[in-house]
Amino acid sequence: MNIFNIFDEITQVDPEFHERVSPRRTAIRNLASMGTKVAAATLPFMLGSLFKKAYGQVPTDVTGVLNYALTLEYLEAEFYTMGTAAAGLIPVGPPQGAIATIRDHEIAHVAFLKQVLGSDAVSKPEFDFTAGGTFGNVFTDYDTFLALAQAFEDTGVRAYKGQAGLLKGNQVVLTAALQIHAAEARHASHIRQMRRARGGAAAAQKPWITGANDSGIGAVVDPVYAGEDNVSQAGVNITSLNGIEGKLSANAATESFDEPLTAEAVLDIAGLFIK
Repeated sequence: MNIFNIFDEITQVDPEFHERVSPRRTAIRNLASMGTKVAAATLPFMLGSLFKKAYGQVPTDVTGVLNYALTLEYLEAEFYTMGTAAAGLIPVGPPQGAIATIRDHEIAHVAFLKQVLGSDAVSKPEFDFTAGGTFGNVFTDYDTFLALAQAFEDTGVRAYKGQAGLLKGNQVVLTAALQIHAAEARHASHIRQMRRARGGAAAAQKPWITGANDSGIGAVVDPVYAGEDNVSQAGVNITSLNGIEGKLSANAATESFDEPLTAEAVLDIAGLFIK
């Protein structure tokens, strides 16, 4: 019996099987160095353990994931609603239009998630966007407002990415979540470019995340960017690869791949702004 032929057969119905078991493939190969009788005796137990680890995850709590997303959307919708209502905060012209559009998108996300969840939807928390006084001028200083908007949007992008895998069993919900994820990514890029256009301390801001915490607004938002300085993907150190002008830089490595956030990390971030 060739175990790898079995794996190939399984892959025909589950293309992601190799990804599921790849961390344990070394143990499988080690059977080849064992005695035939020992290997044969061990195989049923090893396969049982392997499949349990590959497919034995706790069933996804779709309601829990959507309520997690709703909490974040509540935060963003309330933030932009308060920002657009603050007299004199947002400059007249294109900035007002852009922020109002993003506000409307976030409100639409809230309405959609509440419709899907029905009576299971969590209630909107009370927010403190000063984070206990750290951003006391958030609704009087436009640059602070934009910087915090960037942190929220960057969180949103990473948050949806972190939960996508848990929604694979529900294609309808997964599709909707990925659509919201794409909108959040566009928001994040646009806010970053609005900050860059302001010049000053944000003059070097890029439309994408570079390394860890490139926001320029202090360590309080470090959790938003935790892990974004990762330069290794699928076991490959990107900075060891050749680019046009030599080895790829750490900046290029971190900018080229966006990292997910766990639900726990996102809720901790949101908790900084919940009363």
